[in-house]
Amino acid sequence: MKLLLDTHIWVWSVLEPDRLGIRLRHELLHANNELWLSPVSTWEVLLLSRKRKLHLPADVTGWVSRAMASLREAPLTHEIALAAHQLPWSHPDPADRFLAATAQVLGLTLVTADTRLLGLGEIRTLANR
Repeated sequence: MKLLLDTHIWVWSVLEPDRLGIRLRHELLHANNELWLSPVSTWEVLLLSRKRKLHLPADVTGWVSRAMASLREAPLTHEIALAAHQLPWSHPDPADRFLAATAQVLGLTLVTADTRLLGLGEIRTLANR
């Protein structure tokens, strides 16, 4: 499976792995699965750190580099931006819209604990269980 990690799933996998469900931990460790991350998630983490809602080391650049080491970088393209705009749901968070559109355009499964993102119809999702 090709799994796109929602921002909180990425952060939990690095900083608080006990928050991940047993099944999800298994999927994240499974050798046949590819783990993907959008630059939108990096942007979200940096915003949370700046607002002091997430405590990262002083060397944020190094932390992001290490936290990304085993992940594939999902591109943020014009096609994804258009897909995010055209999503037929009224979810107000632009980051979530970009992540859902990234999963849709690239054929990835969005891994999330956000109930607003689970079961989006044509966008495959995997719950934190």
